[in-house]
Amino acid sequence: MSVTHAKGFVAAGVEAGLKNSGGKDLALVQNLGPLQNAAVVFTSNRAQANPILWSKQVIADGIVSAIVLNSGGANCYTGSKGFQVTHATAEAVASKLGVSAGDVLVCSTGLIGDQLPLDKILAGLDATELGADGGIDASLAIMTTDSKPKRTVVDGDGWSIGGMAKGAGMLAPGLATMLVVITTDAVVSSADLDGALRASTRVTFDRLDSDGCMSTNDQVTLLASGASGVTPDPAAFTAAVTTVCQDLALQLQADAEGSSHDISIETINAASEDDAVEVGRAVARNNLFKAAVFGNDPNWGRVLAAVGTTAAEFDPYAIDVAINGVKVCISGEPGESRDLVDLTPRAVHVLIDLKTGENTATIWTNDLTHDYVHENSAYSS
Repeated sequence: MSVTHAKGFVAAGVEAGLKNSGGKDLALVQNLGPLQNAAVVFTSNRAQANPILWSKQVIADGIVSAIVLNSGGANCYTGSKGFQVTHATAEAVASKLGVSAGDVLVCSTGLIGDQLPLDKILAGLDATELGADGGIDASLAIMTTDSKPKRTVVDGDGWSIGGMAKGAGMLAPGLATMLVVITTDAVVSSADLDGALRASTRVTFDRLDSDGCMSTNDQVTLLASGASGVTPDPAAFTAAVTTVCQDLALQLQADAEGSSHDISIETINAASEDDAVEVGRAVARNNLFKAAVFGNDPNWGRVLAAVGTTAAEFDPYAIDVAINGVKVCISGEPGESRDLVDLTPRAVHVLIDLKTGENTATIWTNDLTHDYVHENSAYSS
C-alpha cells in the first residue's frame, strides 16, 4: 500500500506524457487529516531545483496538505519560467483539492536544464483520481531510471507508517538523488516529526553513497495525519521512522544503476562517530576499490589506501580489515589469505577496525561496473 498504508492519506499516479519512455510520471498524495503536520529534509547541494526552492517556503510553518511529484524532468536551472511552472503546479493542486497552494509541496526528478511542459502537468492533474489504494501507482509514477518501485510499511501500537522512494544513481550524502514520501497516521507535532526525520536520515539516507555524486532535487518528506488518534512514544516513533528510512535506503542501494555488488562498509572502534563515517565514506568513494569488487578481487590494500586519505584518528599500521568474514589484514599486515574471500555473492561486507575508540558507523555503496558507465553515458539521449 505504500504511502496510503497509514490512515488519512489518499494518492494517485498517472501518465501525463512527461517521460519519453512513457508510463506513469505524475504522482499526488493528499493528507486528509485531521492533522496536516509535516517535516522535510532537503539536499545540501547549493545548486537546488525550483521545486526545492518552492518547498522550502511551504514547509516553513510545518503544515502540508498535499505533495505532488513528477518524473521526466528535474525543473532545475530552468530560470524564472521553471519556478513559475512549480508555482502553477501547486496552484493547480490547491484548486483541485480545495487547499492553499502554500501548503502544497512540489517535487521533480529527471534531466536538469529542460523546461517541464506545464500543459501536460495540468492535464495530468485534471485526470488524477485520488484513492486509498493509489499508493502503488504513486510509487510507480516517481520512477526514473529505477528498475522497480521502492515501498515499505511499518505498524506501531495502534498507528502505522508507509513510505515510497525513487532513486537509482547519484546516491550520495545530502540524501541521495531521490524523492521520498513517508506518511503516518500517528499524532505527532511538526517539531517532533522534524526531530524524528533528521535523526533517521542522518543514519540511513545520509550514509548511502553509491557514486559520490549529489543531486539537486533530493527531498525526504514526512507527513502526519493523526487519523489513528494515537500519540506514540517519541523514541518508538523515531525508531519506526528509522526502520522505514533504512529499508528504503537499502532498496535504493540494491537498485543502483548497473551495480553487481551491494557493499556495506562498517568501521568500528573509531575515536568518534564522525571518524567512522569519514573512513567508511572514503572507501565507498574509492573507484579503485569499487572496481576491484566488481572484478571479485578482495584487494584490501585499496581499503587501507583509502582510509589513509582521511583525517580520522588511527595508527595506519594497527588497522584490521575483514572482507566477507575473512580477516585479510591484521594490524596493517597480511592476515588470512585473500583467496578465502568469496566475492561472487551480491552482498559484500567490509569491516574496518581502527582500534582507537568505541564508535561505529556503516556506509552503503556499490561496485563500479561497465553497465554503470554505459547507463550514465547516455542519460540525456
